[in-house]
Amino acid sequence: MADEAAAPAPWLERQRSQLLAQRGHAWLLHGPSGLGQYTLALELARAWLCESPTPAGACGHCASCHGIAVRTHADLRVLMPEVQMQQLAWPLPEKAQAELDEKKRKPSREIRVDALRDAVEFAQRTSARGRGKVVLIYPAEQMNAVSANALLKTLEEPPGEVRFVLASEAAHQLLPTIRSRCQAHALHWPAPQEALAWLHQQGVAAGAAEVWLRAAGGRPDDALALARSGRNPEAWARIPRALAEGDHAALAELTPPQLVTVLQKLCHDLLVLGVGGAPRYFAAADLPAPAQLPSLAVLTRWGALLRQEARSAEHPYNAGLMLQALVAQAREALALNLPHPQRR
Repeated sequence: MADEAAAPAPWLERQRSQLLAQRGHAWLLHGPSGLGQYTLALELARAWLCESPTPAGACGHCASCHGIAVRTHADLRVLMPEVQMQQLAWPLPEKAQAELDEKKRKPSREIRVDALRDAVEFAQRTSARGRGKVVLIYPAEQMNAVSANALLKTLEEPPGEVRFVLASEAAHQLLPTIRSRCQAHALHWPAPQEALAWLHQQGVAAGAAEVWLRAAGGRPDDALALARSGRNPEAWARIPRALAEGDHAALAELTPPQLVTVLQKLCHDLLVLGVGGAPRYFAAADLPAPAQLPSLAVLTRWGALLRQEARSAEHPYNAGLMLQALVAQAREALALNLPHPQRR
């Protein structure tokens, strides 16, 4: 995730200006992960609550902007799964924090219905600073059916000066009644050169930026997260060969969900190569020649197996055993004959 204190990426700044010029009480920002939904949602909240806003956004200096920066603004309610609230340093409600401190339960991976009901009550109160109120929900698809239904009436008929901004990486999972009550905005994809220039500004070396942007499928926030994960870009290029050779060490740093994602990306690229297309996640030089690929039927079956694995990858399996099983499954499906590595 990009640093909130810094100016947003230029493609997000353009979208912020576009959205601020429009009227509406409920927005749904949607698109694949890594395009900046959360950052753009928070930028809109800053601008709506700012005491000295400009057409381009918040001033960044007033008491309201400071309140958001330090997570204490009385007129902003942020709803996230508790896991992400902790990651992004948003304070939890006192009751929830006490339950976690006392080890009564683990942090929720869904947006809890109690939090939604509190937000509905928040929306009905008078604004503390006189600039209206904002409810930010991210990722909105993490509302379960009960939580989403708790929001519906307030979303349709909001009391007073309250705005909602829902940010989603899987909007198709939202209830149709939620989607229909919001003005939708699809996140824009930045041009590759603009994304690379932004990654360089974040301190990512040129060669690594190209590798990670490719590995992330062109999604700059995901590319930055990969660059900051401590992983080696050269290790990414070696993954296809490591699988063919059964080299578990090259993959040991990956958690089971990360490994399944990597294998799905590799399967995608091999399928694309098999029909004459260009790979998206790996450089062509790191993949087998089309003539050396398994049949499309074999690759399609492997892709189906990986989709099944993805459904349970978060379960607390033995990570080492799952790694071995996934690598064995990949070798059996592919039996790849890879070219010798090229000098870079």
